[in-house]
Amino acid sequence: MPIHDQSYRRYGGERAPQGRAWTVIASAGIKNMLGKRKFLGLLLIAWLPFVVRAVMMYFATNFPQMSMIAPSAETFRQFLDQQGIWTFFITIFTGAGLIANDMRANALQIYLSKPLGRLEYIAGKFAVLAFFLLLVTWLPATMLLVIQVVFAGNLTFLSSNLFLIPAILVATGVETIVLCMVMLALSSLSKSARFVGIMYAGMVLFTHALYGVVYAVTRKTTFSWMSLQGNLQHLGDVVFRVEPRYDTPAWVTVLALAAIVGAAAFVLERRVRGVEVVT
Repeated sequence: MPIHDQSYRRYGGERAPQGRAWTVIASAGIKNMLGKRKFLGLLLIAWLPFVVRAVMMYFATNFPQMSMIAPSAETFRQFLDQQGIWTFFITIFTGAGLIANDMRANALQIYLSKPLGRLEYIAGKFAVLAFFLLLVTWLPATMLLVIQVVFAGNLTFLSSNLFLIPAILVATGVETIVLCMVMLALSSLSKSARFVGIMYAGMVLFTHALYGVVYAVTRKTTFSWMSLQGNLQHLGDVVFRVEPRYDTPAWVTVLALAAIVGAAAFVLERRVRGVEVVT
């Protein structure tokens, strides 16, 4: 049996442009989650409020006697509020193991070998969770706006509430960034996805409960900045121009959210490290 020459040869395939390695991690993570039936069931349930709102819009625009359920800016704010419970579960289901599973399998050093850097690794993991969060917040909210225009047959509502387009984008975008950063930071602190999920649930519930205790003592809502959920709710109220449920100044809420993202980024910078492969 002849032995063929196995000496060095130049790579003859295509070279992917630098800076796109994160897309491989993102696409693999998204496909992995879509392959889980339980998760698909969760996504379908998360879209039920959209179906209900769409039906209400249909009746409101086609039956004058149903005008009491006609959409307004507050309708879209309420819809995103309703989606909060689903973003909570999707964040845990999708994000808890994003980094924790790699740390458990000791795959972090392989990932972070050249030419893949920490930023690309984190960006890929971030994109996985962000995709599904936007899938149940920004996408259905934007589709509701389009559906209202289609059912009404005119642009009257949209022209009167043009601010809804950037409001939906800002509210869902900020929520996605904050939740993704928090979950990724927590995921980098443990090798157990289950424990990460417990930590995230505990943090969300504890901070809101802590605010509840302070409110019970002071009877003031200006301490909503202590709650992760409260900060996101208050920011949503402000950008949708509805009556805020908290008396906290908007700049305090923005500062609190920026501090949360900054703390998460610091944790990721300290925890997501690999051994460079010198060639």
